[in-house]
Order: sequence, then C-alpha cells, then structure tokens
Amino acid sequence: MLAKRIIPCLDIKDGQTVKGVNFVNIKNVGDPVELGALYAEQGADELVFLDITATHEGRKTFVDLVKRIARGLNIPFTVGGGISELKDADALLNAGADKISINSSAVRNPQLIDDLARNFGSQFVVLAIDARSDNNRWTVTVNGGRIETDKELFAWAKEGESRGAGEILFTSMNHDGTKNGFANPELSQLAGMLTIPIIASGGAGNMDHFVEVFTEGKADAALAASVFHYKEIAIPELKNYLREKGIVVR
Repeated sequence: MLAKRIIPCLDIKDGQTVKGVNFVNIKNVGDPVELGALYAEQGADELVFLDITATHEGRKTFVDLVKRIARGLNIPFTVGGGISELKDADALLNAGADKISINSSAVRNPQLIDDLARNFGSQFVVLAIDARSDNNRWTVTVNGGRIETDKELFAWAKEGESRGAGEILFTSMNHDGTKNGFANPELSQLAGMLTIPIIASGGAGNMDHFVEVFTEGKADAALAASVFHYKEIAIPELKNYLREKGIVVR
C-alpha cells in the first residue's frame, strides 16, 4: 500500500497566508515563508501554495514569493493560481515548484491540461477542482469559488484524468473551513472511478477526520490549512495517531 500523504496548504492573498470558511470571511494567519519551512521541518509530505486571488484579479502568481518559500523546503512543492499558459508553468518550475495546480484556466481551456502534461509530464500537473453541492449535484466553480460553471465534479475529474492530469485535488466548498470532516462519499466515488491519486481538501477539524478520509474516503492524500496554521493539530502527532489506527504514513 502506498503511504498516505499529509499536505498543509498555504492560501495566499496579498503575499500573506490566509484562511476562510466556505471560501469567504478571509483572515490573515501568517508569513508563508516561515509557515512553509515549519511544516517541512515538522514532517509534512508536501506543501501546496495557492494564490487564491490571482485568477480573479487577472494577474500571475507571485513568482518571487514562490522562490522564497521553495528555498526553505526539502519536500515536494505544488503551486497554483493564475496559471493560464505554458510559460507560467515554466516560470514556476524555475522558481522551485515541483508541480503546478490548475483550476479556473483548465475549466476555461481544457486543452491546457493536455499541453502541460505533454510538455512537463503528467506528474507535474495537479487538476484542482473546487465544487459545491446543491440538490445532490456537485457543480464545479472557478475564480476562487466565485463563479459557477456548467461542469459537474465527476465528469470533469474523469475528463481531467483522460487529458493527462497526474492528480486531482478536490475541495468541497460545502465542507471548507467548517472543521466537520471531509466529503468522504464523494471522495470514495472519485477514488473508485479514477486511477490517479486523489487529494482531499475541505473540512479537516480533528485527527479522526484524517482517519476517516483515508478509510471511508479512500483518499491518497489529505490537505488542510487552519488546523495546522492555528496549531490545533501538530503534524508529528497526527502521523503517530494515523499509525496507531493502522494507516501507512511516511
């Protein structure tokens, strides 16, 4: 069995790490360079950096900030936000990113997934999907959850895999920041229909939620933000707890 991964997420706005609930009520939680180095030191398996307003503001990701964070890391580093063409991905790769995460730009131009996978390899391409459930239909959103699209979660995830995405990062907007647990039924459904890894995002509130996302949700990795930023859960203790529950972690 492949080891499950624990991934802290740095949501970046105006160069600072922030966190909200259901994608709104955003609060500043600290310096991303310091947080990234801390999580690497604590045993995080990877780090994700998402520039959450780049697309909405029509600009590119802060490349200089990516460079500064990357210098303090010895773990894989995924960067997303404002990536709409190959040269954006190339710039982030040169700045120290190991993978890039695409979301809104892929919905608007699905061919971007194919182009990135062909030029950089599937392992470099994470398709992030922010989706909201309403009347049992999971609708894909763009621009940091601000705009609904006509795409449906499961069909879009399947298309993303077929176009060459190496991983799916699924964030349930209904669960985001609520600390009530992950969207396990939907994660399990994704895991059953895809062959690529699934990263679960949205809803981590306690250590049992991580146990559930790996057992019930069948996720390959669990991403969280506020429980780590506010020191409600420490990564070393979390990994020990997961081991006690029979879950293989690094």
